[in-house]
Amino acid sequence: MGKTELMQYVEDLVERKEFPEFKAGDTITVHYKIKEGNKERIQNFQGVVLQRRGSGSTETFTVRKITNGVGVERVFPIASPFIEQIDVNKRGAVRRARIFYLRNLTGKKARIKEKRF
Repeated sequence: MGKTELMQYVEDLVERKEFPEFKAGDTITVHYKIKEGNKERIQNFQGVVLQRRGSGSTETFTVRKITNGVGVERVFPIASPFIEQIDVNKRGAVRRARIFYLRNLTGKKARIKEKRF
């Protein structure tokens, strides 16, 4: 069994949830399960998707939000069992797949146009 066959076998074992389609520039809310001691609760993380990278079970996405004037970024694996659900709040109109330029912008300059349908 080769390395690629082994990866394929492991990817088939991982249970993937169905999430809505989203890409860089979209504003999403990730409902994330957090374990504190023996208790479990769900925490919401709402922000702009900066990027999606990887494929299959190793795919990740980065979400950025501003909390008390400080930028907070978090990388989520798409196959994480701790992600309860993902809601797409707004579809953004951006021209690239990775919008790291957003890190240098503040205030009104950091706004993303909403995509028209």
